[in-house]
Amino acid sequence: MTFLLNVVQHNSYADSVALMRLSDKISGSPGVKEAAIMIGTPANKEILATANLLGGDGQSAGPGDIILAVRAVDQNTANRVIAGWESELNKKAEGLSATEIWRPKTIRGAFEQQSDASMAIISVPGPFAIAEARKALTRNLNVLIFSDNVAIDEERAIKEEAKSRDLIVMGPDCGTAIIQGKMLGFANSVPNGKIGIVGASGTGIQEVSCLLAHMGHGISHAIGVGGRDLTEQVGGISTLTAIDLLEKDPQTDHVIIISKPPSEKVCSKILSKIERSSKTFTVCFLGSPLLQLSSNARQATTLELAALLAANQEIKPINSVSKNTGAAKRILGLYAGGTLAAEAQIILIDHGFSVTSNAPVPGALPIGSGNLQHTIIDLGADEYTQGRPHPMIEPSVRSAPFLKACDDPTVGAILCDIVIGNGAHANPAGLLISLLSDLDHPPIFVSVTGTNQDPQGRDSQMKLLESAGCTVASSNAEAARMAISSILPA
Repeated sequence: MTFLLNVVQHNSYADSVALMRLSDKISGSPGVKEAAIMIGTPANKEILATANLLGGDGQSAGPGDIILAVRAVDQNTANRVIAGWESELNKKAEGLSATEIWRPKTIRGAFEQQSDASMAIISVPGPFAIAEARKALTRNLNVLIFSDNVAIDEERAIKEEAKSRDLIVMGPDCGTAIIQGKMLGFANSVPNGKIGIVGASGTGIQEVSCLLAHMGHGISHAIGVGGRDLTEQVGGISTLTAIDLLEKDPQTDHVIIISKPPSEKVCSKILSKIERSSKTFTVCFLGSPLLQLSSNARQATTLELAALLAANQEIKPINSVSKNTGAAKRILGLYAGGTLAAEAQIILIDHGFSVTSNAPVPGALPIGSGNLQHTIIDLGADEYTQGRPHPMIEPSVRSAPFLKACDDPTVGAILCDIVIGNGAHANPAGLLISLLSDLDHPPIFVSVTGTNQDPQGRDSQMKLLESAGCTVASSNAEAARMAISSILPA
């Protein structure tokens, strides 16, 4: 028998990542079976219900409330957990000390304090995001919507409104941007330069901007547009606006566009816009067939190739690795970055392999389609992140599947990404290698997306991985090619 307790803090709000970390501290404590703290959105309540954590007052909570839910061995344990949570939340809600700065809680208050601002960043529960974005647009502010769970028809509407005001909406679910050298969301410390990036994804922008930095090139702006912008329903509104903005920008000489394949109609609009531009372009629609491009554009099939083309460099031969001398083995990829997972799939497919994934690119199959298939898993997908932080924030989500892979005799190589930078975990490499102590495992191939100017330090992360016996590649694409090489017969 267990005891379920829900307590609701009405008219309250706290950052969802902070709530997840607070609940993670309790999970696994003596007497606690399951625990979570979430904003009372319909999506979050569904997550709690699926986990058998929703009951009592929690069922009536709304998007403006916080639900504290715990299932414990008895009522006393549940009450103790709730009391501890409430104490922590109350500390965060206490008044500011004399040394702290007052921070506005509304768009209006922020604009009154800083009327020369040109952008608002929205990170509230999805049902509230569009209303806040609209308030920002009426004050002539560009908008970055970090929030997800926004209805797609609302996304199109707010982007059309922004377009009518000669503004741009980045997102929803815009994880990365670099505007005038300022890192927004998950981003890396890269030099200023003359290459602009328009990216539907976060880790795609991060990988390409970091590869360019390693080649001695900098970024003028990196504009994130959200993963659904190039769909038929949204119509590429923000992507087209971003191209216009970079066209007018005197700092930008070359533009890279990164996305999964857009709809045919949207693709036609983008290619027409490119043809009329005075800039040169690299187009990287991951998994797209060959495109008919104008003379000012080239197509890249991978993130690595996008960076190399923009920097006018050629692909270098990969380092040699030991060949497999045993039975046929498969590659298993465990990725924090969804676009990095997509790139790995494409490289495997281009080498003639069958690939399965929980987020398959064109040419790949869903997981479970056949035996002994190479498998690439996007650990940032909904089935892995419901009710817990994204693996770039808390990479321990990789631990269980990693340990399982090490015990799987069919796995001949493990592929992993380490993504550092602004907003990322303080030491993702350290967390990964902590799993390797006294553990038999197949060869591990890793790349580190980041720079030495990032807080974690790319070289430091690479040295940690190498000291633990991992093979560290210069790019995610090279790691995938090295993993392929390792499973081929000697």
